[in-house]
Amino acid sequence: MNLGFLLALVLSAAAIGSAHAAPATTTPSTDANTRAVDALVRRRMQQLGIPGLQVAVVRQDRTVLLRNYGVASVELGVPVTDASVFSLNSITKAFSGIAAGAAIAQGRLDPKAPLSRYLTDLPESWRAVTIEQLMAHMSGLPDLMRAPSVEQDPAAAWAWTLAQPIRFAPGERYDYCQTNYTLLQRILNQLMARPSDAALATAQFAAAGMRHTGYGDADVVVPGKGPNYRYRDSGPGTPRTLRPIYERFPPYRQASSGINSNAEDMANWAKAVLNASLIDARTRERLWTPVRYADGKPGQWGLGWQVFARGSHRMVGMTGGGRSAVFLYPDDALAVVVLTNLSGAYPEDFIDGIAKIYAPELPLTGIPALRIALDDSDYERVDTVLRDLRAQHPQASFPEAEFNDWGYRLLASGRPKQALAIFERIVDLYPNSGNAYDSLAEARSVNGDRKGAIEAYRRALVLDPKNTHAATQLRRLESAP
Repeated sequence: MNLGFLLALVLSAAAIGSAHAAPATTTPSTDANTRAVDALVRRRMQQLGIPGLQVAVVRQDRTVLLRNYGVASVELGVPVTDASVFSLNSITKAFSGIAAGAAIAQGRLDPKAPLSRYLTDLPESWRAVTIEQLMAHMSGLPDLMRAPSVEQDPAAAWAWTLAQPIRFAPGERYDYCQTNYTLLQRILNQLMARPSDAALATAQFAAAGMRHTGYGDADVVVPGKGPNYRYRDSGPGTPRTLRPIYERFPPYRQASSGINSNAEDMANWAKAVLNASLIDARTRERLWTPVRYADGKPGQWGLGWQVFARGSHRMVGMTGGGRSAVFLYPDDALAVVVLTNLSGAYPEDFIDGIAKIYAPELPLTGIPALRIALDDSDYERVDTVLRDLRAQHPQASFPEAEFNDWGYRLLASGRPKQALAIFERIVDLYPNSGNAYDSLAEARSVNGDRKGAIEAYRRALVLDPKNTHAATQLRRLESAP
């Protein structure tokens, strides 16, 4: 089960029906790498119905690719250009990670210290949570975004959040929660003697030469920025339609989201991170070290950054809004930026393909290799491809959490059949995981297999009797006429 991705699926209904991507606005190129990127990007835009997209590639401290595709405004037919600006959403957290790193390097912030060292006005149950647990989403704190008045009344939303019980013991498990970065913002601003809701990343914009980057949301006119979109069901038997979406990021949430930028600026920022001009290399490595759970196992997050293995190499970065991603491959002096205006584009699922074009030596095994092999198919060959990959690379890993997230992104982008194929393979690899069976049950339900969903939920509860989500869904399915 992944409630974050399930919520995205329910709220955005980002499934793609009759959608089509706008034509690329790039000029023809004779460069083989550029042609390969163009072909990959056009396939994904067509497959997912992405209106507009920018891509940038950094290699050896140089921006070696900067391309624009499609339209920034579907309503007006305005093409994406170099000056177009896109929402970064939660990529903002990586900027906040750099800001926290600066405080760590100065000795002002201790990642292992409890919140009580820095904030004295928190509920007792919150005070033992550490800074690193906040930044790696292991805090167990209630999520501010679930507050009834989160957009209309920030003060009431915060009061509601403070009154909620803690959801699990700090460090017990992963739970993506916006409260974490609201607290980080308060702490860093207190250390710097600034207002509690001051933005954290402004200095990085200037230092990295980001001329088109700043904070803003639907309540602000942002030069160069078009709408954001998602696909929604209009009702039974009707085609899915493209809808604009309007997002608001009040100041107290600007450590989590709210930055707008373009691919050129993000390439400059990636270079500044890779060459250690924004933060020293030693502190940067600390940001990129996975935070460990209470049982000692490493998580998928460092301090503000997601951390993944690509064979023996690393990939670090962040995604935002289901529409944009920036990933750095520090062992390959490589970075790839993909910005889109479609919630449900999930560029993290094709960014490795772009990276491989510019760094053929990048050792893509495991899930990245499986994804690249399957993305142009209907996933009917998943068994064969997976078996072949495991035979070729016996040491390759297929982490359950990363595998699971991929399956939920497939569901949320309107590919339930492909998602089901992935969740079935997860159960094969992790037959004793209650979470794997819970996710399989959700996929079967979305695909219309009520009997199979009931069977999988029952198995999930055998493996994990405390799984309240599985129990609730099982009761619902069993009581349905």
